[in-house]
Amino acid sequence: MIIPMSASMAMLCLVWGFNFVIMKLGNGAFPPVMFAALRFSTGAIVLLGIIFMKKIPLPNKSEFKWFVLCGLIQTTYFNIAIQISLNYVSAGLTSVLTYSMPLFLSIMAHWWIPGEQLTTRKTFGIVLGIVGLFLAMNTHLGGFFWAVLLALSSAVSWAVANLLFKLKLKHSNIIQYTTWQMTMGALGLWIYSLSFEHGESHWGLMPAVYILFSGIVASALAFVMWNHILSRTEASKASTSLLLVPMVGIISGCVFLNESLKIVTLAGILLVLTGIWIVNTKNADKSNRVESNAGNKSL
Repeated sequence: MIIPMSASMAMLCLVWGFNFVIMKLGNGAFPPVMFAALRFSTGAIVLLGIIFMKKIPLPNKSEFKWFVLCGLIQTTYFNIAIQISLNYVSAGLTSVLTYSMPLFLSIMAHWWIPGEQLTTRKTFGIVLGIVGLFLAMNTHLGGFFWAVLLALSSAVSWAVANLLFKLKLKHSNIIQYTTWQMTMGALGLWIYSLSFEHGESHWGLMPAVYILFSGIVASALAFVMWNHILSRTEASKASTSLLLVPMVGIISGCVFLNESLKIVTLAGILLVLTGIWIVNTKNADKSNRVESNAGNKSL
């Protein structure tokens, strides 16, 4: 089971990291939130088809309210924040700010998830990560500080959704949860786009490719994989895998979008990644010790 899980983690990081480039390109063909609505509608349709073929029943009322709430937080708000930010902030920096989520999830887990309390080491990692965030943010203000904060808020909203999933839904059917939270979230995106956006859409072969990749691969497939991993792993341990996503986003932005990478930005990014690593690796070490002690006792 270790090798398949590791392979899933690696694939997830590659897909989500490269998808920042796809979203940036998609924003050039569609209004940003409309592109997100098209993306998640495509993903939801694919997942609804899977639910129909697998004859997965409708969710019960007790779970459905959490599906809706997570959909609005993780899909609607999260993507509105990212898509708007990408118009003012580089794909690489946006990926760093968004995937600082483990920092916020670790703080939330301290209060609400048993066994994941903050330690001195974790606190130091969080402080180091926050310092790195400010360092990276200051290199790209350019009058758009609000866009940087908006991108950062996407990390907070994703952390809240992950926390709710761990507390309320980790034993639910993964495909069922992913499908309905994505469907509700896509509906919220359409409401926002049709109400507040007025840009033109430019259809063509490549815009269709952007939608299909983001919708099927980076949404339907990737979120099923992520929710599967999250349901079977500690919240902070699962988020460790996401350390690679900002790096993939940065490299992809440089290679495909010719985005520049300054030394100061890189320093801030490295501090963020170091902080997240410090926060999460302690949990892995502690879990290993607990499992080792349990094994020794059984002997």
